[in-house]
Amino acid sequence: MTVRLTDRPLSVADAMRALEGRGLGGVAVFAGRVRPDPGPGGPVSALHYDAHRAPALRRLRAIERTARRRFDARRVVLWHRVGRLRVGEISVIAGAACPHRASAFAAARYLIEELKATVPIWKTERRRGSGRRA
Repeated sequence: MTVRLTDRPLSVADAMRALEGRGLGGVAVFAGRVRPDPGPGGPVSALHYDAHRAPALRRLRAIERTARRRFDARRVVLWHRVGRLRVGEISVIAGAACPHRASAFAAARYLIEELKATVPIWKTERRRGSGRRA
């Protein structure tokens, strides 16, 4: 599936398979992981992602359509996890396959930046040591 909201683990290998295609010389994939940012209350131990599912999927599809048109992206993946994720787990994958590398890089960057700026997905941090959410 090109766009996805899932509570299942995301795989860069699966994304690469979804981006295969003849004549697609440029493939760019961004994978975002949960990191243990330090802060008051200790480092992050986990994140919980929530989404307004129907609006989020509509927005993801709109971002995909724009990437295809603007960057000649022939294959696109735009996947985000929901639910509880531990440090090190992949939370998001944005990737594009295009005839040329420059457009693949531009498309992948557009995909992740638009997702982060406009898709109704939010996170709650769990911090080690505080027992409370930050």
